Amino acid sequence: MDQPDYNIPANMKAIAIDRFGGAGELKLQTLPVPEIVPDEVLIRIEWAGLGSWDVEEREGQYAEYLGEPTFPYVLGWEGAGRVAAVGERVSRFKQGDRVYAANFPKHNGGGFYAMYAAVKADCVSHIPENLPSNQAGVMTVDAITALTGLDNVLNLKQDQSLMIFGASGGIGHMAVQLAKQMGARVFAVASGDDGVEFVQQLGADVAVDGRREDVVKAAKDFAPEGLDKALATAGGEAEDRALTTVREGGRVIYPNGVIPKPNVTTGINLQNYDMLPIGRQSIDKLTYLINEGPFKVHIGGTFLPEEIKKAHRALDGHYLGKLVLTFPNGED
Repeated sequence: MDQPDYNIPANMKAIAIDRFGGAGELKLQTLPVPEIVPDEVLIRIEWAGLGSWDVEEREGQYAEYLGEPTFPYVLGWEGAGRVAAVGERVSRFKQGDRVYAANFPKHNGGGFYAMYAAVKADCVSHIPENLPSNQAGVMTVDAITALTGLDNVLNLKQDQSLMIFGASGGIGHMAVQLAKQMGARVFAVASGDDGVEFVQQLGADVAVDGRREDVVKAAKDFAPEGLDKALATAGGEAEDRALTTVREGGRVIYPNGVIPKPNVTTGINLQNYDMLPIGRQSIDKLTYLINEGPFKVHIGGTFLPEEIKKAHRALDGHYLGKLVLTFPNGED
């Protein structure tokens, strides 16, 4: 490990599980600081994102895919902080750089729910100058999922009409902003008065409450000939009714994991997708777009390490944007 004079401790505080199960399995433990290999970066984590996938991982739903786990097992797919050390083959980063990063789950326990995380350099990027560190720490997975859908799958174009269902959620509120940067006309379906106001502030051309308003009428008023495309980030009867306003020949996409999956009428192209692999190309493109215009990641709740059980239970409730875990000495 390079730069040993950075005063990296031998041990760190981390939130880990000793077996798969409910929120009660999450415990604050003292674990060794991870070692890095030549193509990795060691990040002093200040902020870690909380997502529904963390619950699934905690319960063991990825165990078959990932193989036999090593316990204690540290969760967390995304985070932000400062570079503590770099591997010998890493030249893009130096100690003290403000960075954000993401990593798929690893059964060696190398997640972001810890004071330090070792991450492949290609999965790390400098934090955009206009973005606070806490927002950068929670955006990567959802933002790249949104960008993959809009750009790579929908091939969204200038002036096309787009419905975003679930627009006040993690993926949805980032998709609203990215779609506007791409020049689309955005019809946003959010949840609750707070959600509607929220996505209006983010630049949606029209925002409606999917629980209480007549979404079909509002969508037809917005696009009388039918909506060109739709990104569905939530499922259910309300979504299926809303999607009837997509024109014949239009496209509806949804990220894998949306349950129940959307239903569409004949003549509409329905497609599920996975986000692009997190790597140099995807994370750098996201950073470029954020630097090009205003971008905000809404923090719906902030939790300390000792509140991790409360934080995981909050993931099942109503909140706007994203939830974040902060470690001691975190800063905006």
